[in-house]
Amino acid sequence: MGTQVKLRAVQKEGEKPDLDRHWRALFLDTLAETSNVSEAARVSGASKSRAYKTRKLDPEFRRLWNEALMEGYAHLEMETLERLRFGVVAGKDDRKFDIANALRLLAMHRETVAHQRALESEEDEESVLESLNEKLEMMRLREAEVKQMLLEDGRQGHERDAGD
Repeated sequence: MGTQVKLRAVQKEGEKPDLDRHWRALFLDTLAETSNVSEAARVSGASKSRAYKTRKLDPEFRRLWNEALMEGYAHLEMETLERLRFGVVAGKDDRKFDIANALRLLAMHRETVAHQRALESEEDEESVLESLNEKLEMMRLREAEVKQMLLEDGRQGHERDAGD
């Protein structure tokens, strides 16, 4: 990692004047903790423009960015599950946590995370979709079998009732 990125002056607005080459590691660590690009940029001292342009131009940074987001979403999932299971003790946790928004965020990024996981497991998107379609078809077949069994049970019950 280390592709040099040239920025116009306007893209550097809000950056620390003494920004050093270590901003990337701090940015990625914060992104993994928060899943928030703005916060990661603020903590690292880099501008959001620098971060996005570096992601666009540096494949290694882009890969690490995606890994950091996946880690961040895993943290968010775990925190959301914990709060759903145990609630929030008044006074114990001063941070605001909006469960509805957390669930919406997780739903929005489900496809991104699934795509990244497929890339990491060296499966292509097509094989993942094929696998999902096979599972859905199996579920449809099972549902049809259950409906057929229920219909047959219903008919047998009517036949018994009619014979009485």
